[in-house]
Amino acid sequence: MVFEEKMITNGEPEDEEEEEEEEDEEDMVDPLETLRQKCAETEHCVHTQQRLEQCETRVGSRSATVEECTEELFDFLHARDHCVAHKLFHAVK
Repeated sequence: MVFEEKMITNGEPEDEEEEEEEEDEEDMVDPLETLRQKCAETEHCVHTQQRLEQCETRVGSRSATVEECTEELFDFLHARDHCVAHKLFHAVK
């Protein structure tokens, strides 16, 4: 008889705590992603992102080129991560 009861309730959550934990996980926001978005909007990051986009446009418009936008990408990532580094640990508890 005990075995039959376990089979019947096996597919359903045993209590409401499991459902609440799943809802909490969905509501969590990564502070790193939030800070990256805010830092990407700063003047210096916007400038480096524009240079990256100009390079991508230039390279994409040519049919045969050896130019890559690696330097511009690294400049943008460095500027954004430099901004994030100064703010991240104040947001993390």
